[in-house]
Amino acid sequence: MARVDGSRRGISFSMRSIQREREWSSDRRGSGSDVRVHRSYSGGEASGDSETAARLVPVCDRSLRLHPDCVDQFAHHFVMLQEVLDQADEFDFIHFHVDYMHFPMSRMANLPQATTLHGRLDLKDLIPLYRKFPDMPVISISKAQRQPLRLANWVGNVYHGLPEQNLSLGEGRGAYLAFLGRISPEKRVDRAIEIALAAGMTLKIAAKIDRVDREYFDSRIKPLLTNSRIEYVGEIAEHEKSEFLGNAYALLFPVDWPEPFGLVMIEAMACGTPAIAFRRGSVPEVIRSGVNGFVVDDIADALRAIPRVASLSRRQCRAVFETRFTATRMANDYIKIYEALLGARQSNNIEAPAHQATAVDTFLTL
Repeated sequence: MARVDGSRRGISFSMRSIQREREWSSDRRGSGSDVRVHRSYSGGEASGDSETAARLVPVCDRSLRLHPDCVDQFAHHFVMLQEVLDQADEFDFIHFHVDYMHFPMSRMANLPQATTLHGRLDLKDLIPLYRKFPDMPVISISKAQRQPLRLANWVGNVYHGLPEQNLSLGEGRGAYLAFLGRISPEKRVDRAIEIALAAGMTLKIAAKIDRVDREYFDSRIKPLLTNSRIEYVGEIAEHEKSEFLGNAYALLFPVDWPEPFGLVMIEAMACGTPAIAFRRGSVPEVIRSGVNGFVVDDIADALRAIPRVASLSRRQCRAVFETRFTATRMANDYIKIYEALLGARQSNNIEAPAHQATAVDTFLTL
């Protein structure tokens, strides 16, 4: 939200692949201001039944990911983009989370905007795209995420954050290993199962299964769930995570892809639960070996780390979260980027609405 000649205007957020940290960030940035969240989502928290302190402008009434009648999600996304464009003059800044979908529109309309990229960027198809749109300001969620696409117009890096009060410090009394997130080939829950069985420990799996991964689960993972030490509890709600993670001895994060961030690592951290995470993508930026977990290179390395977890302080894990990964810190980082980009537009004499200011001075609370 920017203050302009004593008046307040809004920041618009346009999102597609929803994750909870985006909602928390938008609320932190806009408390007491006109912040609108435009949503047409494939994620579970971003449809008309979403909850946010911001002003919700839903394009569909329920999550597209869970909607049995939704065949073409992009149709809803383009309706959302047009809604944003129709209201663009009402806002000082527009923060997109829809990847590159809006690039032609934003360039033609000369919108004051930036895009947070949430996915993997090691795809060759992206190179000609970003060569065609070298002016589009983009924000990474880890420094590792940028490596395959250095030619993009990076204007900042903002690590994800969570509200401090959402997850509480636990004591790990359950003495089990935890896997949280989604079941898919790149998340490698099969590795987590192998590690737990080799260590002689119980593994609890709290994970969703997207439609695209259903066949993978049925053919590759379901047969591994017959051992009594492996417990699949299914997808859990936000309010269940403190108990699930807080009672765990450690989180297993055995990913096998260039992880852009890995929100579950900081969820575990907020509960004081150390993570044993494979050295892929952002992991070394989030996990500091010997402090809030261990970064490992293979299954044997992970097995060696398991007994070492007992030497870590759960309070120290929580302290790292409070220092580096809160929603307030994330929101402040975004505010700095908004102000820098708005200031650059004025300095470069880019044609912009007369009311546009360079300061963003209020926050959303999510």
